[in-house]
Amino acid sequence: MQLTPYIVQYTQLPEKSVENTVALLNEDCTIPFISRYRKERTGNLDEVQIGAIVQYKTQFETLEKRKATIIKAVEEQGALTPDLKAKFLGCMDLTSLEDLYLPFKKSKKTKAETARKNGLEPLAKIIMAQNADEIEFIASRYLNKEVKNEDEALEGARHIIAEWINERGDIRNQLRGQLERHAVITTQVIKTKKDDEKAQKFQDYFDWTEPLDRCPSHRFLAIMRAEKEGFIRVKIEIDEERALQNMERRLIKSNNACAEQIEMAIADAYKRLLFPSLSNELLNVAKEKADLAAIQVFSKNLKQLLLGAPLGEKRILAIDPGFRTGCKVVCLDEQGDLKHNETIYPHAPQNDRTGAIKKISSLVDAYKIEAIAIGNGTASRETEQLIKRIPFKKPIEVFVVSEAGASIYSASKIARDEFPNYDVTVRGAVSIGRRLADPLAELVKIDAKSIGVGQYQHDVDQTQLKSSLDTVVESCVNAVGVNINTASVPLLSYVSGIGPKLAENIVAHRNENGAFKNRDEIKKVARLGGKAFEQSAGFLRIKNGDNPLDDSSVHPESYSLVAKMAKDQKIPLQEIVGNKAALQRIDLKSYCTETIGMPTLEDIVKELEKPGLDVREKAKVFTFDQNIREITDLRQGQLLPGIVNNITNFGCFVDVGIKESGLIHISNLSDTFVKDVNEHVSLHQQVIVKVLDVDVPRKRIQLALHK
Repeated sequence: MQLTPYIVQYTQLPEKSVENTVALLNEDCTIPFISRYRKERTGNLDEVQIGAIVQYKTQFETLEKRKATIIKAVEEQGALTPDLKAKFLGCMDLTSLEDLYLPFKKSKKTKAETARKNGLEPLAKIIMAQNADEIEFIASRYLNKEVKNEDEALEGARHIIAEWINERGDIRNQLRGQLERHAVITTQVIKTKKDDEKAQKFQDYFDWTEPLDRCPSHRFLAIMRAEKEGFIRVKIEIDEERALQNMERRLIKSNNACAEQIEMAIADAYKRLLFPSLSNELLNVAKEKADLAAIQVFSKNLKQLLLGAPLGEKRILAIDPGFRTGCKVVCLDEQGDLKHNETIYPHAPQNDRTGAIKKISSLVDAYKIEAIAIGNGTASRETEQLIKRIPFKKPIEVFVVSEAGASIYSASKIARDEFPNYDVTVRGAVSIGRRLADPLAELVKIDAKSIGVGQYQHDVDQTQLKSSLDTVVESCVNAVGVNINTASVPLLSYVSGIGPKLAENIVAHRNENGAFKNRDEIKKVARLGGKAFEQSAGFLRIKNGDNPLDDSSVHPESYSLVAKMAKDQKIPLQEIVGNKAALQRIDLKSYCTETIGMPTLEDIVKELEKPGLDVREKAKVFTFDQNIREITDLRQGQLLPGIVNNITNFGCFVDVGIKESGLIHISNLSDTFVKDVNEHVSLHQQVIVKVLDVDVPRKRIQLALHK
């Protein structure tokens, strides 16, 4: 099968759309660029659909590469026939391909191989023919120096038969099907670890039994982690008798002594070869599915987090709160540049509340602060209450900002390069303030796994996780657009067609030559060629530049088209931008060409109506219940304000202003059936929750979403 039909089979997308998208991918076009600026060629496919094409394109290429390797290996053995080669080429998945290749694998010394060397393969063939009655007498003919009696001869023959059975694709598929439909996963606690403090979080799985196909991804990953950490043993079980009977029906065609030998070989093949291999394969498949589900949850959460509401270009005072070491305070200007830093000690043991209040008041006045950002870690609530008691001369909005990953950033090379003369505490406070101004621009500097959203991110396939999260970050960055004159290297590196090295070159060019005045100047950046410019230009913004279109998502390749629209409307180019009345008068059909169709024209007009419009909402102030300080303050039936801080497949976690987050189980999100948690809540959404249960010893809080 060729690539295009293969992808169509799995995606059900139009063949022409798939063919054109693959061609664009082969031209090194990025997903954001293809989905935004090549809609006519793709048939208006979105990023998700193009991502699916990328996935199955990679899958097909991996399969074809493996076929070539296998065919070469079998050919070198002198065993490749035209019929066998055709079978290899006809395989549609890796599982069937590996099953077909199994007899030709050069494995380590096996019992069957030893039996063959001892001359017992002819005996095995006689037994499989099932025509002989006096099989022990026949076995006596195969005695030699290595095979001393009939029992040893028959045992060796059975080892060969067991290997043949193991290599039969129909047998493997039959057992594989039984495992997929009826396998049960069971766990047993290791007695010596039962009382281990670290094991207690897995106590629900100390003795657990469940059909594997009904085990949700989060539970499977939890069980696998408990096994990995040495607290439990995991087994896969099926009805062994039924499995053996199914195999016997396929293999045994007589009722003589040969049948008895085959029955023994079947049992041996099942216990020694088939079940261990296929049960491990089943666990690997279950792990892959669980990984995929977890990565999808992580990706959804990360997207919501990156597209979190920015406060915008404001002068911000940011506080990284603490008790003994004090609260680190920084003042940032509208561009997020550090203007001042110091430490205050309003909490125990110093308790210098008066001095802290005076210092904050003077800093707010001196640096014309417009908003205050407080990290949500240790001493956050106490610091928030202190700040809200200060009588500022003008209204100041106070925000509590997630610190997740801030410590990772503050110790990173990126932070050291940005602030070589400041320690990690100052860098952490700066990160908190910048997150309020623009979450996306700041969070791209941190390894996504350290941001604290998702489930079991350290247990899933790390390569797949990184690839998925990088795709999410790239999508978000390009959806919002990037101000090329203020963006950091990490932010620029996610722009379509740029990458880390070109991002460094852009910043170096900017530092040496000053701000970019128009998009054409981007071409002067070292090693930024025509392809990189094509892929990136539409996502790079230049504010207050020479051309108003440079601060929009209109691609430079369409500038002449917009100029023609303005000319046809008899107005200057500058006046068509934001001129809704003029734009509505345009007959878009008259501007259609072979390469530019209605999807692109509609995108251009939409962008011209509101150029540079940020797709994100604006940040909103939120206040926790001031009477709730710790878990012991919670009571069943209480209604509390909270913020969704994590989403999983089994529900969502909500911050109600204390150290421990509460869980809204999926069953408590709605009175009706909930298929997808994300349909009911989103990350950082402000909600009202009802306390259902509080388990203080285990520090668990059960909540319900209050409508």
